Amino acid sequence: MITVKLFAYYREGRGMEVIVDETKYPTPKDVLTHLELPQVVGILLVNGFHKEYDYPLQDGDVLSLFPSVAGG
Repeated sequence: MITVKLFAYYREGRGMEVIVDETKYPTPKDVLTHLELPQVVGILLVNGFHKEYDYPLQDGDVLSLFPSVAGG
């Protein structure tokens, strides 16, 4: 299982953490689709390290998703 940590407005209606099955959602891109999040996020970390959207997730990984920040 993968722990998905969500930040900022990604938490709305989802909570702070979501647990997903890496066999059903083997990449961060699959997780984004499952959670109905944008396909491009501000920061994507796996176990604290920047990774690509097609990185193969493994049991026990922690996927952290931060939205892009805009402002002025």
